[in-house]
Amino acid sequence: MKLTKTHFEIIKFIIVGGINTLDYYLVYLILLKGIGINYMISHITGFIISFIISYYLNCYFVYKVKPTWRKFIQFPFTQVVNMGMQTLLLYVFVQWLHISSVIAPFAGLILTIPVTFIMSKYILRDR
Repeated sequence: MKLTKTHFEIIKFIIVGGINTLDYYLVYLILLKGIGINYMISHITGFIISFIISYYLNCYFVYKVKPTWRKFIQFPFTQVVNMGMQTLLLYVFVQWLHISSVIAPFAGLILTIPVTFIMSKYILRDR
């Protein structure tokens, strides 16, 4: 099977997701353990920093587009939809399908990653 441009974008999108997870957690731990900042402030700061990094990595590395303020303002919608879907799927998997709450979040990723990819591609791609 020949890999298409979209296949490469999906692979890079997943890589960026891994990087975002790492940079969030590093910022969180540095602020929490290294500096002694409250866990909630550390979490919010880590989230904001990883979100900004995510935006630029998606623009430059995944979709190869120029970042703009308009795209930056629209980009949070991908996260709102992602969080909403993850929360709903977690509830359905645990409450209705009786999947372990330990693995249910990972099952949700199978459905949310493609949706988030499509949304971010729509928002970030030059029209």
